[in-house]
Amino acid sequence: MQVFSREKAADHSAANAIAGALDDPLERSCEEKDRIVVAPELAGIERIEARFRGKGFEPHRHDTYALGVTMAGIQTFRYRGEARFSQPGNVIVLHPDELHDGGAGTEEGLTYRMIYIPPERFLPATAGRGRTLPFVAAPVVDDPRLAGLLLDAIGSMDETIEPLKLDEIVGEIASALLDHAGAPQARAGRPEVQRACDFLRGNLSRQVGSAELEAVTGLDRFALSRQFRQLLGTSPHRYLVMRRLERAKALITAGETIAEAAFASGFADQAHLNRHFKKALGMTPGRFAALAAGHRN
Repeated sequence: MQVFSREKAADHSAANAIAGALDDPLERSCEEKDRIVVAPELAGIERIEARFRGKGFEPHRHDTYALGVTMAGIQTFRYRGEARFSQPGNVIVLHPDELHDGGAGTEEGLTYRMIYIPPERFLPATAGRGRTLPFVAAPVVDDPRLAGLLLDAIGSMDETIEPLKLDEIVGEIASALLDHAGAPQARAGRPEVQRACDFLRGNLSRQVGSAELEAVTGLDRFALSRQFRQLLGTSPHRYLVMRRLERAKALITAGETIAEAAFASGFADQAHLNRHFKKALGMTPGRFAALAAGHRN
C-alpha cells in the first residue's frame, strides 16, 4: 500500500484541479481571441478567468487581495519595481493598493484564474491567530496546497458556491497566506471598520457623508480614516469607489451599456466611471465590455 505525504497529496490535488480546468475550451485553445470570463459574485468576492496574448492590463491598483493561479502560458507583470514571471501551477499574490500590470510573457498567450478577496474577509481568521492581515513578500509562490484552495474557491465559472463552504475556504486561504508571511505582527482589529464596510456596501448608489459613517461607527472621520488605512490599506472613499466599480463590472458583463452601468453604480456620469475604471483596473470600460462580450458570443 502506497502512502502519500500531505505535501504530495496537495501537489496531486492541485495538479488535478488545473488539469480539470484545462479541459474547458477556454483553456485549450490559444488561438481564440482575448477574453475575460466573470463568474457570479460571491458576497463581494470577484472571480475571473482571463486569456491574453501580449499586454493584458496597464498599471493599476486594487484595494483587494488579488490571488490567482497561472493555468497555461507564462504570466508576466511588474510589481514593486521588478518584472515578475509565473509558470503554470504557480500562485500569484498581489496585495491591496500595490501597483501592477499584466500580460503574456510569450507569443503562445496566457490563461489564468484570479479571485479578488476584500481584506476584511480575512480579519476573522487572522484575528483568531493574533495577527494582522498577511503580507507575502514574494508575489509568485510555488504552493500546490494554496493553488488548490484558490481553484476550489474560484470553482466553476458559471456557478456560485455555498456560503458555508466559501467561508471555510477563505479561512484556509488566510491561514496559508499567514504561513507565507513569516513572523507574527501585532493584532490591530477594529469592529468599527467592518461596520463602515457593511454600511458602504449597502449604500453604493448614493452619496455618503462623513457624518453618516461617524454615526454608524462611533469614530470621528479622522480616526476612522486612520483605522481604515491601518487595517485595509485604503480609505473609506476609495473603498466605496471600488465597490461601485465591482457593481459596474457586473452590469457590463451582464450586457448593460456603460452609461447604464455608470448610473446604476452610483457614478455621476459615464466619464466619471471611465476615469475610475482605467485607474483601478488598467483598461477602459469599453475594452472590458468587448472582452466580456467575446465570452458571451
